[in-house]
Amino acid sequence: MLGFPDNIFQLEEADFNDQALEIFQFQYRNNSLYRDFTNGLQIRPDAVRSISQIPFLPISFFKTHAVKTTDFEAQILFESSGTTQTEQSRHLLRDLNLYIESFMRGFELFYGPASNFCVLGLLPSYLERKGSSLIFMVEELINRSGHARSGFYLNEYERLNEVLTELEAKGQPTLLIGVTYALLDFAEKFPMEFNHTIVMETGGMKGRRKELTREEVHGRLCKSFGLSYIHSEYGMTELLSQAYSKGNGRFQCVPWMRILVREDDDPMEVKEAGDGIIQVIDLANIYSCSFIATEDLGRSGLEEGHSFEVAGRLDASDLRGCNLLVT
Repeated sequence: MLGFPDNIFQLEEADFNDQALEIFQFQYRNNSLYRDFTNGLQIRPDAVRSISQIPFLPISFFKTHAVKTTDFEAQILFESSGTTQTEQSRHLLRDLNLYIESFMRGFELFYGPASNFCVLGLLPSYLERKGSSLIFMVEELINRSGHARSGFYLNEYERLNEVLTELEAKGQPTLLIGVTYALLDFAEKFPMEFNHTIVMETGGMKGRRKELTREEVHGRLCKSFGLSYIHSEYGMTELLSQAYSKGNGRFQCVPWMRILVREDDDPMEVKEAGDGIIQVIDLANIYSCSFIATEDLGRSGLEEGHSFEVAGRLDASDLRGCNLLVT
């Protein structure tokens, strides 16, 4: 057995490729779905010697199959926010601590300890259903913040306005994390100037409002809140790790996560930089699949510390609750 789960979160830069290749071999041996997919592409695992040669499992498989590496009974099941027209993705977790470790280390890497903030969650559509990995993450951040005002706000815009006004007056560092349409609704009803508050959008209109580009969304929020930048989180049900943007739509990966892109007409034409379909390596996905081909279009570039941008969605891809806005 590999040195899981401890060493993936302490990787040196030079060790990432070797660890990814080791996990590929582990998942090929212990995940029958991934093995069949790899064999179907006529890829010999012993011939895979670089991360660009690893086959990436289409994210849609999480809707139709139980994506499991090794045989286990799941500690928890996360489900995407499917609509009546779409199936829900299902991510079965063998070890919930892997997810907690991944998102807490990732958040602290970019923002420091949660205890530095009052954490406010404006995620009504996610709170209205069960099995949301985003709600689980934000709830853990709320608990670890330890602040008396930290919590979720369903559709309580007036109360949220009162709390934010109080926190701003006290100079309390605050994180307001919300789904895009709710942040826009709140900003229109209660514009105010933030000097101590980070606003982080998680994407998603869910048919509640007219679709806007990210630039339009961020522009409106910046104007309403007197901010120069709006932060963003890139995550999804099928992954256990997140990337963050502190402005301008440029996301940074955590050290155990990488973004590659591929040509839209060839699943094996993978490049580590350039434009194409986003493919994610998430080493925290040890017991599902660490190599996921998303339905997002984007641009990757190693020259900026494993950063990437999201440019939209593939044509004919069904909408996912956590999908990012078209730019």
